[in-house]
Amino acid sequence: MKESFRAPLKALVPLTLLAGLSAAMTTSGPIGTAAAADASNGFEPRELRSEYHRLNVSRVAGGLSRPWGLAFLPDGDYLVTERTGALLRISPDGSRQRIEGVPEAAVFRQGGLLDVSLHPQFPDNRWVYLSYSRGDDEFTTTAVARGRLEGNRLVDVEEIFEQDRKSEPGRHYGSRFAWMADGTLLVSIGDRGAEPPRAQDLGDHAGTVLRLNADGSVPEDNPFIGHEGALPEIWAYGSRNIQGMVIDPVSGKVWATEHGPRGGDELNLIEPGNNYGWPDAGLGRDYRTEEPFSDARSLPGMIDPVYEIAPTLGPSGLALVTGDRFPRWQGNLLAGGLRAERLRRLVIENDVVVHDEELLTFELGRIRDVREGPDGAIYVLTDHDEGGLYRIDSAD
Repeated sequence: MKESFRAPLKALVPLTLLAGLSAAMTTSGPIGTAAAADASNGFEPRELRSEYHRLNVSRVAGGLSRPWGLAFLPDGDYLVTERTGALLRISPDGSRQRIEGVPEAAVFRQGGLLDVSLHPQFPDNRWVYLSYSRGDDEFTTTAVARGRLEGNRLVDVEEIFEQDRKSEPGRHYGSRFAWMADGTLLVSIGDRGAEPPRAQDLGDHAGTVLRLNADGSVPEDNPFIGHEGALPEIWAYGSRNIQGMVIDPVSGKVWATEHGPRGGDELNLIEPGNNYGWPDAGLGRDYRTEEPFSDARSLPGMIDPVYEIAPTLGPSGLALVTGDRFPRWQGNLLAGGLRAERLRRLVIENDVVVHDEELLTFELGRIRDVREGPDGAIYVLTDHDEGGLYRIDSAD
């Protein structure tokens, strides 16, 4: 299971205890600066070369505990989730405050506090959206909550979605957010690992992309409304574990990267009502036998991936370059890699990947999230016990 890391404990520690430990490790109030964090592990800003741009790589903040999701506040600060349970407000100088009022997450292996996103009208309504694993040391679900950001506290917090079926904790929560132009929210839900065929069941949220209204209600035009036995939140299905998702603001196309088993990582173009094949059709191998996991690479009625990302990437985080800071990258996708410890720059023409460049190879470590900032720079979170928030700018 390439997306997970080796836990330091051999036994399952109670989730409430882990959540308490994570809270103790991240106190409220200012907790350091980028300069202090740099001194702690010796990161030095550097210039790197790519095929079309020279890059300046610098660190905004270090010492983050398994950072997972990133959002940009209008005042220039960053909101960063730590999978271990904290939501941080980080200033450009690296100083940070812990946001209070965050829902408690079930922290174990891949579970915890996951993605974060701002409502498209955030300056007016102050809504912040969070995804997280919810439950105990026996069963968990993927859940979504929202709260209004007032200073360094979330208020009016409400859970607006919880997955319909509980599962053993620890694997394949999905949890990426993407906002559509009509104000609806897409949410990826992983297949939860133990029972892959759940991703083919329209009566199960596992292995799907959901489409919700901003308050968690179901849009009236979702594709499976009225289908007997189908859950109305489902927008697309048949995915293993989507952890990168971005929407092209011009075309409205929804791009997603998802984990295969051993190999078989995919880039998909997600469209309403489509079945993306997992686990009946796929490209990866069984971890134990090395045999093809699925009997078929492609099946009628199921959508093939746009691109098989090989060798293994361990995808997480996906950005679309739209600004002027990297003019020769405009329209390219930047796919983050956990196991591969790099970015992949994917050039797409007519929905076909025509070029693939590797960036930041082994420079920063496991890349958990990738975002294009309002300033046009690229921001990266690294998935480590002492992870960081990094800024990539053009040096041209």
